[in-house]
Amino acid sequence: MILDDLVAATKRRLTKGKATESLEQVKARAAKVPTKDPQQVYDRFLAPGMHLIGEVKQASPSKGQIASDFPYLDIAKDYDQNGVTAISVLTEPDYFKGDLRYLDEITDEVTVPVLRKDFVVDDYMLYQAKAAGASIVLLIVAILTPQQLHDYFALATKLGLAVLVEAHDETELQQALGLGAKMIGVNNRDLKTFTVSLNNSLNLRKLVPNNIAFIAESGIHDRDNIATLEAAHVNGVLVGETLMRADDKAAKINELLGVTVNDAN
Repeated sequence: MILDDLVAATKRRLTKGKATESLEQVKARAAKVPTKDPQQVYDRFLAPGMHLIGEVKQASPSKGQIASDFPYLDIAKDYDQNGVTAISVLTEPDYFKGDLRYLDEITDEVTVPVLRKDFVVDDYMLYQAKAAGASIVLLIVAILTPQQLHDYFALATKLGLAVLVEAHDETELQQALGLGAKMIGVNNRDLKTFTVSLNNSLNLRKLVPNNIAFIAESGIHDRDNIATLEAAHVNGVLVGETLMRADDKAAKINELLGVTVNDAN
């Protein structure tokens, strides 16, 4: 399964990374970054309306190369200036062609919270995220033991990082709820077949209390998709490929959010 490959690649990369920069060194860098209040992120997503997380990524395992031209800073600024609630930055290099450097540079240039989108399997990665200026980290239930999930959630919170806990089915969702997650992302992609269905979010939304931010991920392409999710009281959507392929990202954001731009001056 692709997740197994991603986890294995991440662990290999961490072994090399720790040889270059020790855990103590990355902790020291993280300590120099002011600690934020993660509740501010959660509150943003619980505010009325549909919230968009715009993703910055070059490639994915399911789609291959998405963006041949990749001015990641300009893309992030476009998102920031046109109504996204947060920005997701892929830092996984082997399958998504991401880089921690992208996160580091983007957080210096935008005003909205930034999510480190990666496959966290070690507390080292949480310290890296804080050191790079991230406000949010992703914890994927499917790749972590219950103890790891608990420990990483607690550490991220201590570091001032909001946590998007990702679930794919009801069993994983119940784990996220039991953890005390304040923001849950439901991935609409079946990790075994790579098929996508918004019904996954629509069905699981009913099981999540309204005081927990609910984010739908994958398979969101147009305004109709978002209107359907909005009607089900989904708080936010994470959109990557659709925005990355759009020539006019500002127009695409407006279209997705149902914003009518008045051209009359």
